[in-house]
Amino acid sequence: MISAADLRAMLGHKTGAIALPFLLLALLLLAGCSDDPDVYRFSGPTMGTSWNATVVSPPPTISESELESGLAASIEEVNALMSNWRDDSEVSRFNRAAPGDAVPVSAATRAVVEASLDIYQRSGGAFDITVGPLIELWGFGTSEKTLDSAPDNDTIAEIQRQVGFDALLIDAEKSTLSKRADRAINLSAIAKGYAVDRAAEWLMSQGVQHFMVEIGGEVRTGGLSPRGDRWRIGIESPELVRGDTVRALALDGKAVATSGDYRNYYNIDGQRMSHTIDPVTGRPITHKLASVSVIHENCMYADGWATALDVLGPDKGMEIAEREGLAVYMLVRNADGEYQALSSTAFAPWLVEAEEKSP
Repeated sequence: MISAADLRAMLGHKTGAIALPFLLLALLLLAGCSDDPDVYRFSGPTMGTSWNATVVSPPPTISESELESGLAASIEEVNALMSNWRDDSEVSRFNRAAPGDAVPVSAATRAVVEASLDIYQRSGGAFDITVGPLIELWGFGTSEKTLDSAPDNDTIAEIQRQVGFDALLIDAEKSTLSKRADRAINLSAIAKGYAVDRAAEWLMSQGVQHFMVEIGGEVRTGGLSPRGDRWRIGIESPELVRGDTVRALALDGKAVATSGDYRNYYNIDGQRMSHTIDPVTGRPITHKLASVSVIHENCMYADGWATALDVLGPDKGMEIAEREGLAVYMLVRNADGEYQALSSTAFAPWLVEAEEKSP
């Protein structure tokens, strides 16, 4: 039997100096799986949070230690390239570069920036990786400061002049990034999802068919769970004290990411300051969307889209989700403090209640 403590340990529920920007997802496993000798579980720290992986029936050609080291290396490679907290990362090097300088980057960093541009364009600018100066201004960046009062309008307007994806230039042929004006990029809203994908792809390259990989609540699955059916993933309730799950998903070969405002925020004069910054207003979001979960083929897009829809809010966000054919589940706060659930047309097949209806 897997206890609640064991489950928390498997999922790497940790707190630290950097609060998790996304909701954690709980893996729902049935009793008896932990005793299966063909099930291996691994975890480690990364990106201000933790990574966790469950591997089922790997081929005999790869050892348990090789699985662990390979997973850790694939995740650390992404962190080393894209961290804003590391001076030697490609992201930090680009941020220090002068406008007009062509900065060579890896195929990995370029792929994440290109995906970010795609989501930026399709979301009407809601997802903007140049929003970093505003994140710093509101106390959610590398400085980790807590504000006593909100920045004034003039300061916000001044910082907003440093924001805008349109100033970035991507040269796919030469694999370089440059900027027309002073810009800094922050990939924290999509890099975790990409790292999950890299770990999953590494497992598949080793012949592993059945797995679950998670970083900070962003999850990708492959094949079957230890029970022999689809992986059960629970979407956590915003009521953290209770730790409830409000929906259980059944996934195979899909990824899910969740963005919300209840894990990383502070209050100024009784007003909640969310870590999610709207690049259009230059301010933390103020709508009633508590969390949004996105199911996608890969975790990078699920991660980026979850943030974009979180910025947009329930009405515009769901409109775009339907237009783009995204599988989306939202929890919206009502005036009485309860939560209303909204879901897109594409979301229904993944609910546990619909498990026998293969998507």
